Amino acid sequence: MRCVDIAKFVNNREDELPINNRIRVQELMVIGPNGEQMGTKKLQDALTISTFAGLDLVLMNPGSDRPVGKIMDYNKYKYEKSKKAKDALKKQRESNKDTKEYQLSAHIDVHDFETRKKNAQDYLIKGHKIKVTIRFRGREMAHTEVGLEVMNRFAEQLNEYADVESKPILDGKTMIMVLAPKKEK
Repeated sequence: MRCVDIAKFVNNREDELPINNRIRVQELMVIGPNGEQMGTKKLQDALTISTFAGLDLVLMNPGSDRPVGKIMDYNKYKYEKSKKAKDALKKQRESNKDTKEYQLSAHIDVHDFETRKKNAQDYLIKGHKIKVTIRFRGREMAHTEVGLEVMNRFAEQLNEYADVESKPILDGKTMIMVLAPKKEK
């Protein structure tokens, strides 16, 4: 094993709850496999009951004054817990949609324009916002209307998928526009 794998293994041990012979208490409140309270039992008696049931004795609240042990299938418990964590992360990711930035130029070629439009369209369908920027260099500053036309054409081509959240604004040498996905009715 590499050092990284060993560190991962050690960290997993810290996250796990004590089970069966790893429990270090004399007495504990025991909860049965169906959720029924079985009362306070000595550790050895609780281990015997869990072994007879073919399940694990899991210390649910390590470090508390009144330890509680539950008789359950620990591997199934860990699987369901990791599944819930993945689902929660997925929902969090869905709720935190990103803003994707696309840089255009005042003299953008047709193919480049179409490629950026297609990529932006895909992100808008996924629910992301799009920030479109054009940076003017040198003499281009004298003809910002060309950049404005490019931005308006970009917004017009995506009007089926997006609404203009903020119209093109010139900020120094940069023109910025934000497109938001259309709300479903």
